[in-house]
Amino acid sequence: MRVLLTGGDGFLGRHVQAALSSHALTVPPRTPGAAPHYALEEEGCLPPLLAAARPEAVVHLAAQASVAASFAAPLACWRANLLGTLALAEAVRRETPGARFLFASSAEVYGLSFQAGAPLAEDAPLAPANPYAASKAAADLALGEMALRGLAALRLRFFNLAGPGQSEGFVVADICRQIARIEAGLDAPPLRVGALDRWRDFLDVRDAARALALALAAEWPPGLVLNIAAGQPRRIGDVLEALLARARCRPEVEVAAARLRPTDVARVAGDAGRARALLGWAPEIPWERTLDEALAEWRARVARGEG
Repeated sequence: MRVLLTGGDGFLGRHVQAALSSHALTVPPRTPGAAPHYALEEEGCLPPLLAAARPEAVVHLAAQASVAASFAAPLACWRANLLGTLALAEAVRRETPGARFLFASSAEVYGLSFQAGAPLAEDAPLAPANPYAASKAAADLALGEMALRGLAALRLRFFNLAGPGQSEGFVVADICRQIARIEAGLDAPPLRVGALDRWRDFLDVRDAARALALALAAEWPPGLVLNIAAGQPRRIGDVLEALLARARCRPEVEVAAARLRPTDVARVAGDAGRARALLGWAPEIPWERTLDEALAEWRARVARGEG
């Protein structure tokens, strides 16, 4: 299967490329203009891109993925996440109508629905609580409508991803980066964090990439939604303590106002039963390994002067 991948240089994208290779799928060589997600808004670049790639499937990962950045620049977030997705999906529907379209949505789309307290399945109401979540929810809904007009779309709602290769701006990566820099003597304590009394359903990025590769090989009706979640919420304060236990120092910790969200939910938990039944998928990578390798990778980055 020839797969056109957007966002292949991103955190999830690099692991998806490895997962696709292990599943005997191919990613066509990069076409000029295909890498930056904002270029997708320029519809004129898409027909030649699709003609050159001749994809049997399009995996759309490219996005503005930072909640903090979405608060700072909401219009840029909407342009990338909604308009870019719509332009690409419509071009696929017109130019390569037989191609499958797999969209990396987000559990953030459920937002305030998590206040119910129970793990959410795919039929939970969408109630986004930040600009990033709203832009992904809008794209998610639009693709559901486009599936009624022939787009073979699958929406994968990924819960909180962690693991090696994640950039700063995400809680596990932020803690790992600060630990690595303090250990190296590049920063002085305190280690700054956001709200610690929050629960998130973390999943190793490699398990998420494997779910996507399995979805490419499976049969599913157009417009289907799948939650990709570990189903085991973890308290952020406990994640912090687990990483500090791995540190070569014990810095003071400070809750920084700048790291708190204007709107937030206390507990996030997902029900991934549908993905387990349809794909035969379940998380395999132990959480302890996720933390070990995320911290080791940040130590290596800092040592190279890249963090």
